[in-house]
Amino acid sequence: MALRFEVLGRFNRARAARLTLPHFVCQTPLFMPVGTQGTIKGLTTEQLEDIGAQIILGNTYHLALRPTSELLDELGGLHKFMNWPRALLTDSGGFQMVSLLHLADITEEGVTFQSPVDGKPMLLTPEESIQIQNRIGADIIMALDDVVKTTTTGPRVEEAMYRTIRWIDRCIEAHKRPTEQNLFGIVQGGLDPVLRYAIGGLSGGESKDSFWRVVAQCTAALPEEKPRYVMGVGYPLDIVVCSALGADMYDCVYPTRTARFGTALVPEGVLKLKQKAMAEDTRPVDPTCDCMVCKNYTRAYIHCLVTKDAMGSQLLSYHNLYYMMKFPKGDIPEWVCDAMEVAGIDISSCCTPFSSSQD
Repeated sequence: MALRFEVLGRFNRARAARLTLPHFVCQTPLFMPVGTQGTIKGLTTEQLEDIGAQIILGNTYHLALRPTSELLDELGGLHKFMNWPRALLTDSGGFQMVSLLHLADITEEGVTFQSPVDGKPMLLTPEESIQIQNRIGADIIMALDDVVKTTTTGPRVEEAMYRTIRWIDRCIEAHKRPTEQNLFGIVQGGLDPVLRYAIGGLSGGESKDSFWRVVAQCTAALPEEKPRYVMGVGYPLDIVVCSALGADMYDCVYPTRTARFGTALVPEGVLKLKQKAMAEDTRPVDPTCDCMVCKNYTRAYIHCLVTKDAMGSQLLSYHNLYYMMKFPKGDIPEWVCDAMEVAGIDISSCCTPFSSSQD
């Protein structure tokens, strides 16, 4: 196995660890920016290193369509192709079962997609997913899972869970680079505490209260000596709560996607730079932030850019990812207080909880 995981410190269920991968030695907890097709939109790999990104996530489904895994393999893998010296993780393509469900047909054999590029059918089996990821060459590759929305109930949830377990055996058999790439498993189970015992398929519309309770159940049952990855989680408070409950790794498009809409992440929540009130505001985006953007540019300047120029979203993407590499500060919703109590962490002395209607 091309991975070493060493827990360096603990506080109740929370832990800090060193994750040694073929291309980089990472410190956890960590957030992974999402570069769907080998790029974080608007940012160079040098900027991502400056920000402190340790692992970038690529999308197997989209990379297989363009530029194709065969070309990536021929050119030396995704690391060389995108000039990224640190670690990479590729997902399995399973999430597209949810995001592109109108294009997909799920059977025991695999998932048949209608290609959004040319409309042709594309069969993604567990074996093909692993073969594609072996060619792409990421440090961590994910098993193909049968993804259902967390709000789904009934027999479909159980079907997805058992199919995912069957598919992991096929993924293990197909994996041809176990000394160079680490295969991570995923177990589905929705919000059913009887079915659920690993952390995949969250952030699909469930309430925050249901979300943290599933994470708490899973981290209590998963092995202590292995990293725990909560997929698709990128809201700053969610990451704090999951880390307190014993999780280690996270990914999400949220910080960069919200930047492209002119929104910055700040300790108070979000700051919408497109609003007219920003037009004459000479303060930095976040006066407490040490990033290049907050040191050099005003809200007024970025306001002018986000309405007319791509540079605005690039600057906000830089700031938002920098923010994600730090633990956020600010007021705490009630559900966070409940989760922290289960994690054994008393936050009553450092914040005043408030009730939030946001799920």
